[in-house]
Amino acid sequence: MDGGARSKLDVLDRQIIALLQPDGRRPFADIAREVGVSEGTVRQRYQRLVNDGILQVVAVADPFKIGFHSMAMIGVNVTMDSARTLDDVADEIAGFREVSYVVMSTGEFDLLVEVIVENSEDLASFLVNRLHRVNGVAETETFVLLRVYKMNLGGWRMVEAARRLRETI
Repeated sequence: MDGGARSKLDVLDRQIIALLQPDGRRPFADIAREVGVSEGTVRQRYQRLVNDGILQVVAVADPFKIGFHSMAMIGVNVTMDSARTLDDVADEIAGFREVSYVVMSTGEFDLLVEVIVENSEDLASFLVNRLHRVNGVAETETFVLLRVYKMNLGGWRMVEAARRLRETI
């Protein structure tokens, strides 16, 4: 997911995304009625958003309820040289199945990495046998997440942004 590559989204695209965020299975006919366009228009916009990598509709499960009892946020500092960039290191880490996301950050760490595994032994194995063997990883600090108070991937600000857009037109 490249934060730098952006497609042009208009008001309708943003409204469709906002309406799908709470329920990714919402019928196109319902969305069309709410935004005042045809079902075919919604279907075409949806397909373009998916094809452009802007929109993904996925099931999000609570990892603790399905057997994954160890989560960690790992700060990673990267040693960059002419052969290996920060992006190279981030891409390699992002390829690990245990990793749920990787972001570049400001502050003390170059990257923040979230890892979800079944238990603390799996976390230790990930750190020692995978992450610390990535060429370019200079230093890490691991924060074990003990309890999740909020994990809401579907309700971020697009809903409010679409509401504001509707009010301006």
